[in-house]
Amino acid sequence: MRKKILEIIDLTREFKLGDTTLKAVDNVSLSLERGTILGVVGESGSGKSTLARIVMALDKPTEGNVLFEDSDIFGLTSARLRKLRASFQMIFQDPYGSLDPRHRVSRIVAEPLHLEDNPPKGDALRRRIGALLEEVELCKEDMDKYPHEFSGGQRQRIAIARALITKPKLIVADEATSALDLTVQAQILKLILKMRDKHGISVLFITHNIAVVDEICDSVAVMQSGKVVETGTVRQVLDNPQEEYTKRLLSAELNLTNIGRKKYRKGT
Repeated sequence: MRKKILEIIDLTREFKLGDTTLKAVDNVSLSLERGTILGVVGESGSGKSTLARIVMALDKPTEGNVLFEDSDIFGLTSARLRKLRASFQMIFQDPYGSLDPRHRVSRIVAEPLHLEDNPPKGDALRRRIGALLEEVELCKEDMDKYPHEFSGGQRQRIAIARALITKPKLIVADEATSALDLTVQAQILKLILKMRDKHGISVLFITHNIAVVDEICDSVAVMQSGKVVETGTVRQVLDNPQEEYTKRLLSAELNLTNIGRKKYRKGT
């Protein structure tokens, strides 16, 4: 049995709206095994992105725990959490807004390296950035360009390189393909699978699109109104959904692509 890299235990996040309390995440418990991809799927407002922000320690839960490699991230000192952050990185939804247009790609990709004790400098840094850019199917010469010189799909590749620069064990991808057209989505999903297989990275993949879950995830959690209403392997949930909400999501599914479908699954 694979060891769990991430455990989310009885997680709740409440927001006060005047006299009303909104539970964006409501008593959620999930786990992610090493080297696997867990898809969290649901409509807008289901709590997916709030969950992602809490896992990344960008927000704090009202109740519950998040364990990364058995360490409760909200029980750590700020110094210890900072050191641990190199091991979990995030890919954001918007490939345009997530990259600072004032900076060259080299600086953007190198941003997380401040989390390392002895980050590379000079030629060693450029070699590391160049190798990563080639790994995400860009050119090492691209490091001297600015974000506006790239397409949306290329920008998301830059964002993936930035997430990989610290050699993380976990990546949280929050709607990482939703802003891209279908052909580019398929390319980015293939790249994420390639990175998972090459580096053994675990991925928490947040999406509203069940077709994306079907393409790359090993397991899935379906969220509705802050709650997880159904979990299981992708085949268990998508081939035999038990909840009406899951059935409605499946009936509204938009096909990612009919060309090479399932082609990118590990081992195929």
